[in-house]
Amino acid sequence: MTLIEAITLGIVQGLTEFLPISSSAHLRIVPALAGWSDPGAAFSAIVQIGTLVAVLIYFRRDIFSIAGAVIKGILRGKPLESREAKMGWMIAAGTIPIVVLGLLFKTEIETSLRSLYWISGALIGLALVLSLAEAKIRKRLESDLPLKSMDRIGWKEALLIGLAQSIALIPGSSRSGVTITGGLLLNLDRATAARFSFLLSLPSVFAAGVYQLYKTCDIITASPENLSNILIATVVAGLVGYASIAFLLNYLKNHTTTIFILYRLAAGIGVLMLVASGQLLP
Repeated sequence: MTLIEAITLGIVQGLTEFLPISSSAHLRIVPALAGWSDPGAAFSAIVQIGTLVAVLIYFRRDIFSIAGAVIKGILRGKPLESREAKMGWMIAAGTIPIVVLGLLFKTEIETSLRSLYWISGALIGLALVLSLAEAKIRKRLESDLPLKSMDRIGWKEALLIGLAQSIALIPGSSRSGVTITGGLLLNLDRATAARFSFLLSLPSVFAAGVYQLYKTCDIITASPENLSNILIATVVAGLVGYASIAFLLNYLKNHTTTIFILYRLAAGIGVLMLVASGQLLP
């Protein structure tokens, strides 16, 4: 990987990790279009550490509040005594499905599921489901029915959105995309669905990144160039990711996800056409 490739892929990761358009898809598609080699699932997981840091910084107050409440609750023998402590345990519970399924289908996730056929199918498929979720939210608003904010997220929402998050193991589906979709289907308002999506991503992204760092440490440190490129890509992803979080949360306060639905459909159909015409290898 060259320095230009590292910077480009870092920007791609930062831009697409939090927007519901799939970072894993773009880290597969962009190199294919540019004629570069596939950076692989391990690269994606490691560079996600940069965007993980972006989430930690952006939501530092929420995270400190939740972590402090969980520790305080454990020490007092009342783990669910406060709203913040309950949120911490709900995030932990919501992480279980993606961890279990990630371990069960690890080989497929790193190999066959990275096919551009799978990726384009996931891009299109989730766009259709997200459009249904948007229609549901629109109908509720037209009927003057309330939407749920962060303080109304319960165990049902946490567990079901956590289950939805496991679909993100399929490249092209998008972690933020599936969790935001799950949130909308459970009547969360758009900004709340995005906010909970980002908080829910913390444990699984951290675990995947650390695991891949350990697993590929010998490859990363094989040369100073390898190490510097992965570091640069990670830092760039973090900086761009922070701006991406701020943009999406502000955007969803007054807008629907329609622009992302249309983009996913166009990208998925476009990739299928390029593969079918032989311009891209699947």
